[in-house]
Amino acid sequence: MQDILTHTADGVMTLTINRPDKKNSFTQAMYGAMADALEQAKNDATIRVTVIQGDVTVFSAGNDISDFLQRKPMPQEEAPVFKFLRGIATHPKPIVAAVCGPAVGIGTTLLFHCDLVYAGDNAAFSMPFVNLGLCPEAGSSLLVPQMMGYHRAAEALLLGEPFMAEAALEVGLVNRILPPTEVNDMVQTLARKLAAKPMGSLIETKRLMKKGQMAQVLAQIAEEGENFARLLQEPAAKEAFTAFLEKRKPDFSKV
Repeated sequence: MQDILTHTADGVMTLTINRPDKKNSFTQAMYGAMADALEQAKNDATIRVTVIQGDVTVFSAGNDISDFLQRKPMPQEEAPVFKFLRGIATHPKPIVAAVCGPAVGIGTTLLFHCDLVYAGDNAAFSMPFVNLGLCPEAGSSLLVPQMMGYHRAAEALLLGEPFMAEAALEVGLVNRILPPTEVNDMVQTLARKLAAKPMGSLIETKRLMKKGQMAQVLAQIAEEGENFARLLQEPAAKEAFTAFLEKRKPDFSKV
């Protein structure tokens, strides 16, 4: 799997989204690789921290539309994307993200499940689900209002327009903003600092912080997934994806 590169050193597993020619957009195979890597990190005592990073020019453009439209319907328990979402939402060890350039859709929503997020000053976050005739995913309809407050969440999720690194810092989505060429090195330094700490204390502290919302997050992921799948079959989504493939503006006036 060359689209997701895995490297482990000094107790840190680094997952690099490595599909720059497609703006690091996710395929089902990539979700499966990420889910498998997180499962390995959870069960391997030598892996103490996981880093997720992209390229200095792009973190992820979200789902690969062509791959997305070719997916065969399957139960949530079997779908690679849901294995990944459940895996990152429940991962017991620290996860640190390095984000540069566009982070679209899942490229933003996966960050709500990371423990530390560092962004390049070129980072641009967006959750354009409504603009595609869909609804939020990855538990974002719960987590975005909790972090940003309702009105900012409504602006981000209903309008679906990008917000830049400074705005993400202001609402607490990112910890620090750096020049893009410095982000990955900073994250590796912090990940190694975490890996040197007592693992039991890290795991218990993370568990206690997330304990109050974990069941709700998993239930929200499942409910979002059901509605996402339903909306995907409706006229608005079909018009949005057709327009995307035809490189034109969608017309929702009749849907």
